[in-house]
Amino acid sequence: MYVFAVEAAGRAVLRRSHLPNRQLKPNITKRRSTNTTRTAPGNSGSVTSGTAIPVPNTIATLPLWQRLGPLTKGFQAYGRSQRERPYTTQFCSSLVIYILGDLSAQSLNGDEYDPKRTLRALIISAGSSIPSYKWFMFLGNNFNYSSKFLSLVTKVSVNQMAFTPIFNTYFFGMQSLLSGDSLPEVWDRIKRTVPTSMINSCKLWPAVTAFSFTFIEAQYRSIFAGVIAIGWQTYLSYLNRKAEVEALEQSASSDDVMESTTGTREDNTRRVST
Repeated sequence: MYVFAVEAAGRAVLRRSHLPNRQLKPNITKRRSTNTTRTAPGNSGSVTSGTAIPVPNTIATLPLWQRLGPLTKGFQAYGRSQRERPYTTQFCSSLVIYILGDLSAQSLNGDEYDPKRTLRALIISAGSSIPSYKWFMFLGNNFNYSSKFLSLVTKVSVNQMAFTPIFNTYFFGMQSLLSGDSLPEVWDRIKRTVPTSMINSCKLWPAVTAFSFTFIEAQYRSIFAGVIAIGWQTYLSYLNRKAEVEALEQSASSDDVMESTTGTREDNTRRVST
C-alpha cells in the first residue's frame, strides 16, 4: 500500500508539471485592463490620476486687416470683386486713384482747379489700367525660384528696369500730347521728367513691390499698390506741372529774346537809313 501511494503521488506531480499554468490568464487580463485605462495623448484629462493635461491652443489668430470691422467687410468685398471681375475692378480702381492723385496735385500747386487736367488723368488711367494689371499678374506668376530672396530680388529688378521707364514715358508723353503739344515738345517733356521720376521711383517702389509680393495676397495687391499710387500720382502730376511751367517760361523768354533782337535790328536799320 505504501508503494502504491508513492507511485500515485509521483504521477500526480508529473501531470501538474506538463499541464499549462492556468493562473497566468488572470494576470494577463489585469495587464490588459490596466493598459486600456490609459488615456491617449491629446485628451484633456487622465482617468487614473484625474489631473488635467494642458493642450496647446491650435486656433490661429486672425490677421489685423480681418479685425477692423467695417473696413474688413470692405476689403473682403473688394477681394470678391477682384476674383470675379478683375478687369472691371481694376479699371474702376485705377480711375479713382488717378482722380485723387490729380486733385491732390492741383491743391498742392495752389492753382485754380482745372477740369481739363482731371480729364487728361482719366484718359491716361483708362489706357494704362488693364496693361498694368496684366503686368503685375505676369510678374507674380513668373520668376518664382526655390529661393524666396532670389525671386523677390528678380521681381523688383525686372519691374524697375522694364515697367517703370515704359509707364513713366507713357504718362508724361500722354500728358504733353493731350495738352496740344507737338511731337518735338512731347519728346522734350519726356527728357525733362522721365529721368527724374525714375530716380525717385527707386526710393519708393522697390520697397512697395517687395512688401506686396511677400505679405499681401494676390487679390489685394492692386488695392495696396493703389493706396501708395495715390501719393505717387500726386508726385507725377506735380512733376508734370512743373515741367509745363518751365516750358512756358522758356518759351516766353525765347519770345522776349526774339522781340529784343528784332527791335535792335529795326533800330540799326533806321540809323543806317538816316
